[in-house]
Amino acid sequence: MRQQQPSSVVPQEFRRVLGHLPTGVTAVTAHGPEGPIGMVVNSVTSVSLDPPLLLICPAKSSSTWPALRAVGEFCVNVMAGHHEQVCRAFARPGADRFAGVAWHERAAGPGIEEAVAWIGCRVLQEHDAGDHTIVVAEVTDLEAASDVAPLVFFRGAYGTFTA
Repeated sequence: MRQQQPSSVVPQEFRRVLGHLPTGVTAVTAHGPEGPIGMVVNSVTSVSLDPPLLLICPAKSSSTWPALRAVGEFCVNVMAGHHEQVCRAFARPGADRFAGVAWHERAAGPGIEEAVAWIGCRVLQEHDAGDHTIVVAEVTDLEAASDVAPLVFFRGAYGTFTA
């Protein structure tokens, strides 16, 4: 086995360069014991079609992920182009993230109104990955809206995409 060499990549440069990869923006939500909970996640990836699995990668520093994990299921809300302010609210620590946010009941967690899609998930596994955790989840239900432009994150800024 090849011995692993320490990386010479500077974290800030890694972030800057990977910022050139456009990513979708999601809000991961759950029904907590004291009301809805949620956070913004841009690391969401399809893992398997059979069985349907996806992964999310919350930061280990997140104070919200432990509450979501405790519930055991969550809803991935694929945010629409007009949801930038909702995402900014969901990214603020200590704030009531659902204040003024329209949402509807979904089995796995609150569904943000006018999202591009909603994906209900059940936590299956967690894997240590540096300063993040890789969470593999089973998809339990899903739905997509039609003709809604997604919110994307690119080079440190929010934007939209139209096909």
